[in-house]
Amino acid sequence: MADFFTFVREQADKLLEQTITHIGLTFISLLLALLVGVPLGILIAGRPRLASGVLGVAGVLQTVPSVALLGFLIPLLGIGVGPALVALFLYALLPIIRNTYVGIQEVSPAVRDAARGVGMTDRQILVNVELPLALPVLFAGIRTATVINVGVATLAAYVAAGGLGEFIFGGIALSNVNMILAGAIPAALLAVGFDLGLARMQRLPARRLRVGALVFAGLLPLLSGFYLLPSQSDRLVAGFAHEFYGRADGYPGLRQTYGLQLTPRLIDQNLMYEAIHRKQVDIISGYSTDGRIKAYDLVVLDDDRHAFPPYDAAPVVRQATLKRHPELEAVLNRLAGRLTDTVMTTLNYRADYRHESPETIARDFLKANGLWNPASPGNRTATIVLGSKVFTEQYILAEMYRQLIEGQTSLRVATRTGLGGTQICFDALRTGALDLYPEYTGTGLLVILQPPAATLRQLPMQSDSVYSFVKTAFSRQHGLSWLKPLGFGNSYCLMMRREQARMLGIRTISDLVRYLQTG
Repeated sequence: MADFFTFVREQADKLLEQTITHIGLTFISLLLALLVGVPLGILIAGRPRLASGVLGVAGVLQTVPSVALLGFLIPLLGIGVGPALVALFLYALLPIIRNTYVGIQEVSPAVRDAARGVGMTDRQILVNVELPLALPVLFAGIRTATVINVGVATLAAYVAAGGLGEFIFGGIALSNVNMILAGAIPAALLAVGFDLGLARMQRLPARRLRVGALVFAGLLPLLSGFYLLPSQSDRLVAGFAHEFYGRADGYPGLRQTYGLQLTPRLIDQNLMYEAIHRKQVDIISGYSTDGRIKAYDLVVLDDDRHAFPPYDAAPVVRQATLKRHPELEAVLNRLAGRLTDTVMTTLNYRADYRHESPETIARDFLKANGLWNPASPGNRTATIVLGSKVFTEQYILAEMYRQLIEGQTSLRVATRTGLGGTQICFDALRTGALDLYPEYTGTGLLVILQPPAATLRQLPMQSDSVYSFVKTAFSRQHGLSWLKPLGFGNSYCLMMRREQARMLGIRTISDLVRYLQTG
């Protein structure tokens, strides 16, 4: 628990910024939902057929999974606040429309008749009789919509709209429980606090409830304005993956080596390339063998001070698995040295840009190199579990290993792909949930082993030296074996659009730092 409070204290400024953004997202969408939902609820109150259709559509929208809804909106609205607000708005509509409709429907016909008897018009009945009597029910809908939006707003970080989800996504990617709690606990407290406040208002006597409703209506634009508070801006807009932002060999390493100071937008790593292609960001983090570098005409900035270590790819296997299946090592090592940087970039390009399946790409490569055998039918003697992280290259490598193992041994392969960040894969391997997965030497060194600074200073940052170090340390500390490298290195890197980098004269990360500092 002490570690959690230390983390919160160190990240207090960031936590405050995320909380303010989260509140702003919640109440902007709630304000929009009220502006649309209340009039719509009033409209359908006297039209049963229309009410059935409107409530049905709103109900269907409520059932769409939030990540899927964002996935539908990204091609239309890009990334950023747009898709996040639209998704939150749609989720808030149903409780507001339904409760406005129900609240008005539950007003006694005798009360309406009495109002008409004293000469009130339909408009006066609505404003002076029906809406005041429906307020408690309407507030119940607002309470529900608010709690829903506080929870769903954590997903805004997926599309670089900010909020407390940044800590949650980053913590999941890094397997950092303190970071996850730093986002989850404030989000839960916001939901509980807003719900209690609105519940207390809902229980007020009728006259005071009307005053409270007016106060709440006045506060909504103010709370919505939290999202519009000025924040630090850079000459160039950066978009980084959550894992890159928190990993020692990612943005923290660049700050230490280059003095790079940015306020990046945190984006799911699968959306970064689309963001820079649409010119929503100017700089992204990425991988040096990614096929979308060619597809989107990006340029990798030269790491002229060598902040990033070598990242040579190789399979990491449990030693217990190799003892049970001694034939496995020779089969896995048949891929050693066959995948150059150029070859891997081309394979990634086929998946990312031409949308070919990893299974097809892997089979074509194995056939071209004389390594493919069709998996023989019949009983398999045992099953091994193969994992991968959640990006294209890992899916392709996992598929290569699956086809290679099943084609050349009697083993069955169960795949567990898309496991998220490095720490998740490593923990699964260490605990026996996985038997092997592809890893990178630089990641093993700085993210998993994390040797003291003195050791790092003495270690030559060359491919052979880093591979030898991690191979020895993994075997001694964790009972895991690094097999022979595949032949390519997939380093972390910073990228820009080629034309923009050329116009600004930025070729290296040092050039980027100088450009940002002269602004």
